[in-house]
Amino acid sequence: MFDVGIGEIAILAVIGLLIFGPEKLPRAAADAARMLRNVRAMATTARQDLVDSAGIDINETKKTLQDFRQYHPRNLMGDLLNDDDDAGKKPVKPADNAPRFDPDAT
Repeated sequence: MFDVGIGEIAILAVIGLLIFGPEKLPRAAADAARMLRNVRAMATTARQDLVDSAGIDINETKKTLQDFRQYHPRNLMGDLLNDDDDAGKKPVKPADNAPRFDPDAT
């Protein structure tokens, strides 16, 4: 969910030590973790209440959304460009008067 590396955690720990001090930092971290658990529980409960009140089947909704992925423009273009009918054809050679590619010019 969050892209937090070891450097960011170290910086947050140093800032926490400066703000709270070494005596209060463990209690502040525990309070923050407890608050985060409460927020996640409230979000889960709110989502479940919304689903129950709306009468929506989550699994069916997820399946429907996955079915819509076939209509993504990237998938549609891939289907158009990768026709199986063209697999047996020979590649087209460039015309003799076509400009040549010069790797030194770029």
